Amino acid sequence: MGKITLPRSGLYSLVAAAYRREPKRWGPMLTGAVILCLLLFIYWAGRNFNPYQVRILNLIGINIGLGLSLNLINGFTGQFSLGHAGFMAVGAYTTTLLMMPPAVKQMNFFMVPLISPLDEIQLPFIVALLLGGLVSALMGFFIGAPVLRLRGDYLAIATLGFSEIIRIVITNIRSVTNGALGLKAIPAYTNLWWSWGFALLTIFVITRLIHSSYGRAFKAIREDEIAAEAMGIGLFRHKMLAFTLGAFLAGIGGGFQASLLTTIDPNMFRFILTFEILLIVVLGGMGSITGTVIAATIVTILKEVLRGVEAPMNLGFISLPGIPGMRMVIFSLLLILVVLFYREGIMGQRELSWEGLFGPRNGRPERGVEA
Repeated sequence: MGKITLPRSGLYSLVAAAYRREPKRWGPMLTGAVILCLLLFIYWAGRNFNPYQVRILNLIGINIGLGLSLNLINGFTGQFSLGHAGFMAVGAYTTTLLMMPPAVKQMNFFMVPLISPLDEIQLPFIVALLLGGLVSALMGFFIGAPVLRLRGDYLAIATLGFSEIIRIVITNIRSVTNGALGLKAIPAYTNLWWSWGFALLTIFVITRLIHSSYGRAFKAIREDEIAAEAMGIGLFRHKMLAFTLGAFLAGIGGGFQASLLTTIDPNMFRFILTFEILLIVVLGGMGSITGTVIAATIVTILKEVLRGVEAPMNLGFISLPGIPGMRMVIFSLLLILVVLFYREGIMGQRELSWEGLFGPRNGRPERGVEA
């Protein structure tokens, strides 16, 4: 891959010169400045954006966290998992049942009563959210124990099967999940601070993990499992770590999504949900944190923008009726074009970094993104 060249503006030259002199000092300062700008934007957006725009921003933050959780398994560790929707369902239902007021539970479970003691439990949102993530991680551990001994397509089929099993079980245990009726009137705790806090914390955790010895082991397993095992890397242990952590983050994301939408049902957690998250990972680049963030933003916004093609349109010389589903057709075609021309995704396995933007040149041309 080539390098993206940045123009040599006055401000860029000033910042670059300062960074080259003291990179260890200016790196954290620049990172802090970016985070501060993001927090100011979130504060401003919460006060000035309409509810629809705020909802899209919330979805972007949640999708960033979900994309990174799947990228940890599929991109960095090289395990082809298709079970994310199941872990999201476990996290969403666990979080909802633990935080929902008893009166609302009684209203939802009007046909089959909710079992005790869930009918009387009401925990704070953050506690319920963490417990939802832990239950999802526990589910990921029990599922990962048998299936992570498989590889490639066999692993994908096994995780997809377990995801469907989870959805079917949720549909049938009516005394716990209310079955196909789902849960309504869920308290709406998710806001911009929660969703983007989840995104930033996930970015921080995944970044620290990938740059640790565990991250190097994940990448070694991705490149060649036999060579990694010959070097003394415990394949099963590291695969389980990535799979369980990915399930935990997926459960947290499911809890945030449930509180944002204020309603859930088993049909929300079909394979198409995993497919949408997988598209974010593939479009951004398998094994790229920066790519996942960019792709999650693009995909979330594009899905909303393309809703207009399903409405009737009058072009003056011709009137086109609204065609349900046309949004996903156009969206899929655009993704096919991107994958055809950018097979490794937007970023491949590269990352944006201060070193790449402002690092020493050593006689080389200016660069913005390192290969």
